Amino acid sequence: MLPKNVPKMWKALSIIVFFLAKVNANDCASRNFGVDRIVCVCNATYCDGLSKDQPEVPEDGSAYWYVSNKQGRRLKLTTVQFGTCRNLPFEPTLTVDSTKKYQKILGFGGALTDSAGLNIKLLSPAAQDQLIRAYYDPKTGSKYTLCRIPIGGCDFSTRAYTYDTFDDDATLEHFALTQEDYDLKIPLAKEALKLNPEMKFFGAVWSPPPWMKTNDKINGKGYLKEKYYQVYAEYILKFLDEYKNNGLDLWAVSTGNEPLNGAIPFDPLNSIGWHPRTVAKWIANNLGPTLNASKHNETLILALDDQRNYLPWYIERMAMNKETMKYVSGIATHLYFDFIVPATVLDQTHDKFPDKFLLMSEGSAGTGALGFQVLLGSWHRGEKYMLSIIEYMNHWSVGWVDWNIALNEQGGPNWVNNFVDSPIIVNPDKDEFYKQPMYYAIKHFSRFVDRGSVKIAVNETVGVKSTAFLTPSNEVVVVLYNRDVSSKNVILKDPQRGTLCLKLSPHSMNTVKYKQ
Repeated sequence: MLPKNVPKMWKALSIIVFFLAKVNANDCASRNFGVDRIVCVCNATYCDGLSKDQPEVPEDGSAYWYVSNKQGRRLKLTTVQFGTCRNLPFEPTLTVDSTKKYQKILGFGGALTDSAGLNIKLLSPAAQDQLIRAYYDPKTGSKYTLCRIPIGGCDFSTRAYTYDTFDDDATLEHFALTQEDYDLKIPLAKEALKLNPEMKFFGAVWSPPPWMKTNDKINGKGYLKEKYYQVYAEYILKFLDEYKNNGLDLWAVSTGNEPLNGAIPFDPLNSIGWHPRTVAKWIANNLGPTLNASKHNETLILALDDQRNYLPWYIERMAMNKETMKYVSGIATHLYFDFIVPATVLDQTHDKFPDKFLLMSEGSAGTGALGFQVLLGSWHRGEKYMLSIIEYMNHWSVGWVDWNIALNEQGGPNWVNNFVDSPIIVNPDKDEFYKQPMYYAIKHFSRFVDRGSVKIAVNETVGVKSTAFLTPSNEVVVVLYNRDVSSKNVILKDPQRGTLCLKLSPHSMNTVKYKQ
């Protein structure tokens, strides 16, 4: 005989089963902030992500298809079969050609600024863990493999600072890391490295100590005094030493963040101005030889670290110094003025300097958007990220690196009020954070395009933008974006595998993965 409380027991059990099913589904816990503005809410106990139990590679004859769209899907997975197209008007045909190979991919990531660290640390330990995993966990998260770290302070700090405030300290006797390094950047970078040992860190100086500069200020129009050329190289070396002592090796350093800002009078951002001729001289005579003679002789040097509209002329003028380019490994660009010049400047730069890789090292949305620096859930901003990454991948970039990995709802803190948006926005009052469409745009690449993947050929149309890769595990990854307000029936054709017929939903991000 059944006990009297069976109905209640079944009801309780059904609630538990429903809860577990919901949690195991890894679905977005969505929240609307207006028309076409959906975020996924994460907290200490729940955050959406890819399933840990999902096999990495689909079976032969099938493909994984991940979709995020304006209607609210976030990396929803469907398994599709090759050669099973129905009698529908599928067009156009996008053909993958893995025999045409281009650049090798280094990775994707974001910047660990003071502001990002401060916002993350305002969450409970459990929520902090969820956020770090959302970016760096190789199974469920974005699988970031690149992290940019400011050398000293930047505008996304709560104060202006450098590592040596003692005037004319030519021996750098008073050089010291700050509390920001020990409390924010180093601990979080080590957590990221623990989750993904493939992480590569690279650094950039916004401004050296003011006493090294011609204007004796941390911002505004100012250049490095020539008498401190070698001291500044040793300043960067000391930073590398200190981070190594704290368990972090830097893969690369740039010659300085946005050097053209330092040529602008009254610019409020921390900066150091460099002309192509003078930075070339400093690299050839100081930074290059100093790194080569140190225990950091494998740390690479990245040139420019500024807008792509300075290409290729800035690098051409640097290259007039024949010694300089022996030390330069890559060219870093930012995306803020991409609307001014076409991506073909990347092609021109690659053609002129084929032995130097190109890396998009900083980008964000919300710049110049007065009163709307943060626009929670904006699909339009996610679309801009998606199209930017596709464009850079199709024009020789080996990676794409976001700016702050986490900001507050104002888009800061920022000591000069230069607020912007971020893929993750933190709300410490509710102990939760919001994953925006920008987050998923990057994840459509970073989670599936492993380091060492090679860019391969695929055509695209005006309405459907695309790029494709062959991974080290011999898998093909194709990323598609449907820009139209209506669905698109497309044929994805691989001569080695057959055809896939896909109905791309309006305004949708799509990643397709299959064995070659």
